[in-house]
Amino acid sequence: MAMVLKKNVEDLKVAGKRVIVRVDFNVPLDKKTGAITDDKRIKGALPTISYLVNNNAKVILVSHLGRPKNGPEAAFSMKPAAERLAELLGKPVVLAADVVGEDAKAKAAALKDGEILMLENVRFHKEETKNDPAFAADLASMADLYVNDAFGTAHRAHASTAGLANYLPSASGYLIQKELDFMGKALTEPARPFVAILGGAKVSDKIGVIENLLEKADAIIIGGGMSYTFFAAMGNTVGNSLCEADKLDLAKDLIAKAEAKGVKFLLPTDNVVADKFAADAEAQTVQSNAMPDGWMGLDIGPDSIKLFSETIASAKTVIWNGPMGVFEFDRFAEGTRAIAKAVAASDSISIIGGGDSAAAVEKLGYADQVTHISTGGGASLEYIEGKVLPGIDGLLDKVPCRTFAAGNWKMNCGTPAEATKLIDALKPLVKDATSKIAVGVPFLAIPAALEATAYTNIKVAAQNCHFNEKGAYTGEISPVWLAKLGVTYVILGHSERREYFAETDETVNKKTKAALAVGLKPIVCCGESLAQREAGETFDWIKGQIVGAFAGIPAEKLCQITIAYEPIWAIGTGKVATDEQAEEVCAFIRGVMADLYTKEDADALTIQYGGSVSPTSAAGLFACANINGGLVGGASLKAPDFAAICNA
Repeated sequence: MAMVLKKNVEDLKVAGKRVIVRVDFNVPLDKKTGAITDDKRIKGALPTISYLVNNNAKVILVSHLGRPKNGPEAAFSMKPAAERLAELLGKPVVLAADVVGEDAKAKAAALKDGEILMLENVRFHKEETKNDPAFAADLASMADLYVNDAFGTAHRAHASTAGLANYLPSASGYLIQKELDFMGKALTEPARPFVAILGGAKVSDKIGVIENLLEKADAIIIGGGMSYTFFAAMGNTVGNSLCEADKLDLAKDLIAKAEAKGVKFLLPTDNVVADKFAADAEAQTVQSNAMPDGWMGLDIGPDSIKLFSETIASAKTVIWNGPMGVFEFDRFAEGTRAIAKAVAASDSISIIGGGDSAAAVEKLGYADQVTHISTGGGASLEYIEGKVLPGIDGLLDKVPCRTFAAGNWKMNCGTPAEATKLIDALKPLVKDATSKIAVGVPFLAIPAALEATAYTNIKVAAQNCHFNEKGAYTGEISPVWLAKLGVTYVILGHSERREYFAETDETVNKKTKAALAVGLKPIVCCGESLAQREAGETFDWIKGQIVGAFAGIPAEKLCQITIAYEPIWAIGTGKVATDEQAEEVCAFIRGVMADLYTKEDADALTIQYGGSVSPTSAAGLFACANINGGLVGGASLKAPDFAAICNA
């Protein structure tokens, strides 16, 4: 996974604007009193909130707390969090009575510069976790800008995380920026030796993490309950220890991969075993290959501590996720305690990947001696695994106009099996691509394509949609359906649709507005025929298409739109546009957009070229100043060819 810089809060013009901020105020509460027992998550959001307040933004905070099941529940109200935030800031924080109801909207509208509104618990609405486009649009309607500062929920494609970015100009807050700076750099440009420490109960929870780290780390230390699955795979007895019998072949495969790649794969050499799972169990230390029957491993032993600590001492980068034993029981916490001490004492960039390992480091008093403790358990684990996090992926790029390669499959590979096969072949070839990537699949294949591309850097595009949400339109596809499925892009006004289905500038405009209204990102096509080019009508024709397609579309929506110039005369005709011809028209399009909006708006716009882009032509085209990628037809149907274009 390539690291792509995202805008942060300082890149947005926030003065006088309503800024909705996704924070993670999911704080623990005392079951009897309802009081907050740990406010670290609220304190973690203070830098972003203070920046917005000090820069005269109107701040709207949205978070979840706990797991309410049946709508609003007093036990899960954001009131304690709002009150604690007010204490920490020394200024009022208004609490709305609802999330997207009349009270919230009235209070949001009444905000003055520098004031703060806390919406009620966003999970009072079941639409939140479904990333319902209408609910996300309702949230977005209260604001001008969106900032995500909740790393702990960034791995969830929810309405208040991923959904809001489909409607508003967006950026990360300081907390997410910090996570990306530390973990992103550790995974993409680690100081070496790079040592990864993995613990916890199950191998199945860490398969993707181990496989990704085998590509990056110099040494991987395995501890905790998951180590016994590896011992069993090596032919050792493990007594009553936790062991995933159905994962033995996988464990063998991971050990073999590590050996083949020259990665040190360190397992405990001895273990502290117990006769039962209890704090007062009888315990003894045994060699890892001599586990007695009826006993279970609950911690690593002193020899393992020595081996692991020496490896950690030599490291320049350390990532740790998961305890070495049952650290909740004090007598089985020595391994975790010793590893925490070794990490804290090491001369390395040390990153604790959230969850139990973060709790252990804090409980044992080493929190101030490590470089970074992640605020997201599941999110940090998925980030280390190399998954794309929806709550971050949708934020605007720090540098606009990143190369965007979109494949338009047209009427090919339309069954679920065909689509999945092509996508599965493509994924490993583009996993480190720095470009944006989308596949425009036939409608029937969309659900399968979404499943195949989940948490990867490949997005799914639809090839068309109607401009109405529902009605008597036989054979048409509603934009709402696409949005609810989780489609990201929709191709509109393609030359073939203009020629064969009487698409006009007016219908393209209506479709573009309809797509934007439900959070889809339009790829708006334009282009001239051979007759028009030879008659010298290219620029007039293109200008008419652009002006027509963008009529009534506000400037703040441009960040959601891509323009694709596809010269009809260079598609399937044997004629090929030169780089200079393609650049000339794309530069003209950018000029038209500057006249319609501003030069700043036009300069940030992504413009693709779509005239028979091939693996051999892509690099030259994409090097042109005003061409930011390609809308690719036939070449997108072969994984190696499309990968070459994506990596150009």
